[in-house]
Amino acid sequence: MDIIVLIKQVPETSNVKMDPNTGTMVRDGVESIINPLDLYAIEVGLQLKEEHGGKVTAVTMGPPSASKALKEAIAMGCDEGVLITDRKFAGSDTWSTAYILSAAIKKIGNYDIVLAGERATDGDTGQVGPNIAACLDLPLGTYISRIDKTDCDKIIVERLLEEGYEKLEMPLPALLTVVKEISFPRLPTLRGKQRAKKTELIVFSAENLELDENLTGLRGSPTRVVKIESPKVMRNGIMLSAKDEDQLEDAVNKLVEFLKTKEII
Repeated sequence: MDIIVLIKQVPETSNVKMDPNTGTMVRDGVESIINPLDLYAIEVGLQLKEEHGGKVTAVTMGPPSASKALKEAIAMGCDEGVLITDRKFAGSDTWSTAYILSAAIKKIGNYDIVLAGERATDGDTGQVGPNIAACLDLPLGTYISRIDKTDCDKIIVERLLEEGYEKLEMPLPALLTVVKEISFPRLPTLRGKQRAKKTELIVFSAENLELDENLTGLRGSPTRVVKIESPKVMRNGIMLSAKDEDQLEDAVNKLVEFLKTKEII
C-alpha cells in the first residue's frame, strides 16, 4: 500500500503576525515545526504501512527550510520526502496551495491513500485537504477518528461529528483528513534520525510540475485579505488574594459584593 502524507511547517508560537500590505503570514525569524495535527496523519500512515506493507511518502510545500520537517517525518518512519518549493509559490492561498499539491501528487504517481491533518494551526481553515480531493477527483473523508478496515480496493472509516460518529465505506484511492483521536504519534528514533540524514529529498518546482503560473502565488490566489485587526481586550479582571484570615474575609466580602452588582446573587 502506497501512502502519501501531506504535512506543513508552521510557526512554533501562538504569536503569529500578519503582513498588513500583502495579507500573508510573517514567517521570518520564527522557529518552525511540523503542524502538530499532521503528526497524527504521519502515525496513521506508518500504522497502515506496518499492517499492509508498501511505503509512506511525506510531502510538504514551503521554503527550502521546510526540508527540516520532511527529515523529521523520515526520522519517524516515512520512506521518502518530497519538497515543493519555488519563490513563485509565495503567498499562495488555500486554493492555490491545493492546486500545487495536487499537481505534485499526480507527479508522484501511484498511491492508495492520501492523508492529512484536519487543519493547520497557523491558518486554521481546514480547506486544503478537501480542495486537493476535488482537484484529483478523489473520494473524501474528513474528521476521520478511526480506520476500521482496509483492503486493496476499499477502506472503512469512522468519522467524528458534533452529534456522534458516522461510518463510511470508501473506494480507494481516497483522501482522508484525520483528527487527534485516531492515534498517538510516535517519536523519531535515533536510527530514524541517522537514516533521515542520509536520505536525499525529492524536490519539485514550478518548472518540473508544469503549472500554470497564473494559478500560483499571490497572483493566482482568489482569496484577498482586505483588513487585518488585532483583537482588543474590552474588560479587565480583578484578582483577589488572601494570605491570612483577615485578607480572606475581605476577599470573600468583595466577591459577594461583585456577584450582587451582577445580580448573580
